[in-house]
Amino acid sequence: MSIVHPLKPIYNKDSIVLILGSFPSVISRKNNFYYSNPKNRFWKILGIIFNEENLTTNEEKIDFLLNNHIALFDVIKSCEIDGSSDSSIKNVIPNDISKLIKNSKIKYIFTNGNKAHELYQKYIFKSTKIVDIKLPSTSPANCQKGIEKKLIEHYRKIKVILEESN
Repeated sequence: MSIVHPLKPIYNKDSIVLILGSFPSVISRKNNFYYSNPKNRFWKILGIIFNEENLTTNEEKIDFLLNNHIALFDVIKSCEIDGSSDSSIKNVIPNDISKLIKNSKIKYIFTNGNKAHELYQKYIFKSTKIVDIKLPSTSPANCQKGIEKKLIEHYRKIKVILEESN
C-alpha cells in the first residue's frame, strides 16, 4: 500500500540551502514532524554546528531553520515502504520541489543519506540542475562507531556554505 508524505516543506523566501531526506520515518509520520525519532541525530548535529543546543520544540526547530536560511523537505511524495526502512522503498512518486526553488534563494541542495541522494539523482536533478551534496545519514540505522564526529564534520559544510553566501 502506498503512503503519502504527510509533512509540508519548511522554507521561506530567504532559504539558501535545502536539505532533503528520503521519506519520513514511522515516528516522524506519527509525530507529524521531521526527524522526530529521538535516536535520529539530525537536530543534535545541526544544533552542535550552529551552537543551538536548545532545539526541543517543533517551533524552535522551524525558527532555527528559517533563521539560518535552511529549507527542509523530502525527495519522496509517496511510496511503498516497510516501516521506516529506506531499503524497502518502492513505487516512488517524487515531490515537486520546483516551487521551493522558485520561491526562495535556494542554490545548494544537501541530501541526508544514500537513498535520498540516489532518489534525488534519479527523479529530481534533471529539473533543478542543482548538484546535490550527499551527507551521511543521521538515521539510527547508521550508527557505526565514531559516526557522530564524522556527521559533524560532513554537516559543517552547510554552515560553511551559508557563511560564504552572506
